[in-house]
Amino acid sequence: MNEGLSLPRKAINIKDVLIITGISIGYILLSIWLVGFKSDQLVLVGIFNSLYYLSNITRKFILGFSIFIVYWILFDYMKAFPNYQFNEVHIQSLYELEKKLFGIDFNQLKLTPNEYWKLNSNAFLDVLTGFFYLMWVPVPLAFATYLFFRNKRQFIYFSLTFVWVNLLGFVVYYVFPAAPPWYVQEHGFDFIAKTPGNTAGLIRFDHFFNTTLFQGIYSKGSNVFAAMPSLHSSYPVIVLFYGLRSKLGAVNIFFFIVMIGIWFAAVYTSHHYVLDVLAGITCAVTGIFSFSKLIQLKQIERFCEAFIKKIS
Repeated sequence: MNEGLSLPRKAINIKDVLIITGISIGYILLSIWLVGFKSDQLVLVGIFNSLYYLSNITRKFILGFSIFIVYWILFDYMKAFPNYQFNEVHIQSLYELEKKLFGIDFNQLKLTPNEYWKLNSNAFLDVLTGFFYLMWVPVPLAFATYLFFRNKRQFIYFSLTFVWVNLLGFVVYYVFPAAPPWYVQEHGFDFIAKTPGNTAGLIRFDHFFNTTLFQGIYSKGSNVFAAMPSLHSSYPVIVLFYGLRSKLGAVNIFFFIVMIGIWFAAVYTSHHYVLDVLAGITCAVTGIFSFSKLIQLKQIERFCEAFIKKIS
């Protein structure tokens, strides 16, 4: 169904300006208090305000994508509340379980899949997995943009499902803090609080292209000990599900390939265990199923209808 972009019923008034300004200032102040000042915060506020005031279409667009902005803010604020302060971090137990379930015999040793691929990496896979890992942001956002212009209802459902799956994943992060494979490779089984992020196997992509792309990304990580579930592995599942619902045909083949590629890249680059990937898939399936039940609630249904009306 193609839902057009009708003009808003009324122009921006002083109340709208005060609300947007108040939210912008409040966000900056709260961010400074929780995680300290970063230029990214000003960029986010600048983009939101620019698109909100630029035109009718851009206003509706940024209001729709505010769902993703809320997710990003919550993810950023996790830095203020490290999950290792609330529960024990699982390091050795997760490593040993991974080796027991998915261990690979190599040169008379039993290795985890991460260890095996670290010893058997090659330039082709380094580049391929790097490109796949870069897709976890642009593919969902590009698909969301397509839905925004083609089907507002599916856009809202997709966006809310995306955030809902993340919230479920965040809960697991705090209930079950887990170290990624690269942590064991770098630090062994000892817990070291405030360990900085690490590009792990993705550093080979950076070296191949003589760039610091992934180094820049992972230097801003919210929490090293949030490896399970792999939400990187959750996102392409959500995209493929809504792609199939939208009957996108051959595009869904691309979504499927990206999904498999991200799953493999997560393990190949030592950012996640196979167990983390499986947990991410489970989180996505659980989120998709539970959201389909949530939207049957009157309150959620009314919220969705109001949101659709707001951005239509």
